[in-house]
Amino acid sequence: MMPDFEMIVHELGEDDITIIPVADVHLGAAEHMEKEWAEFCDMVLQRPNVYLTLGGDLVNNNIRSAVGDIWQEQLSPSKQKKLMAEMLAPLRDRILCCVSGNHEYRSRKDADDNPSYDIMAKLDLEHLWRENIAFVKVQLGKKLRDNGQRTAHYERPTYNLVVTHGSGGGIYTGTAVLRAERFGYVIDGMDALIVGHTHKPFVTQPGKIQIDPRNNNVKVVPFKVISSSAWMEWGGYAARKMLLPSTHMKQELILSAHNKEMEVRVK
Repeated sequence: MMPDFEMIVHELGEDDITIIPVADVHLGAAEHMEKEWAEFCDMVLQRPNVYLTLGGDLVNNNIRSAVGDIWQEQLSPSKQKKLMAEMLAPLRDRILCCVSGNHEYRSRKDADDNPSYDIMAKLDLEHLWRENIAFVKVQLGKKLRDNGQRTAHYERPTYNLVVTHGSGGGIYTGTAVLRAERFGYVIDGMDALIVGHTHKPFVTQPGKIQIDPRNNNVKVVPFKVISSSAWMEWGGYAARKMLLPSTHMKQELILSAHNKEMEVRVK
């Protein structure tokens, strides 16, 4: 298991790429969007240059000490892990990172077993798993050399992503936005923060004031905050707790390989 602060580095070629944040799949839950999740996995496989960040709660993992109802699960936790690994196996080369969520942490706390780590180990991708937070560097474009000299230099866009499951409740989306943006302000050099947990999808673009003493320059540098959709229909626990329903939407983060430009598309 790699420590959280061990950077994950990907060099992904000369083409623009699309990153789709995935979190809160809750495979095995009664409310899991089984058909839509299967169709999504097939869609990713058919599209070139599409990559995934896995942001936790991939499986529902209801256990006896959890707040959920184990009798409503569609699959046992062990079968949830097995099925998720099987569904992600064709996409293993598209996975940029994986972090744990609170549903996986249930087993980690009770029995020192983490389902998301087990899934990544099954895929032989343990090096891309982080327990709490993942720092991911993505480099695109050509690697150039100086007229045949040995020393390589890079004129390539580099993007720094931070992926964590997130925490905290709150009925309203604004509460989730404030929590995520507040956390984003403490991480320098980050281009995008990707979270989940709240089941409230949103995209915002706050900014930081950056002082550049070398060039005597002060500017505002933006960063994006993306909260992933959940793959859950409203009902069950959400209805019992009177949580507000939210709709599922797919967010795509487009990274340019030609100059450093990020675009978020929402479908």
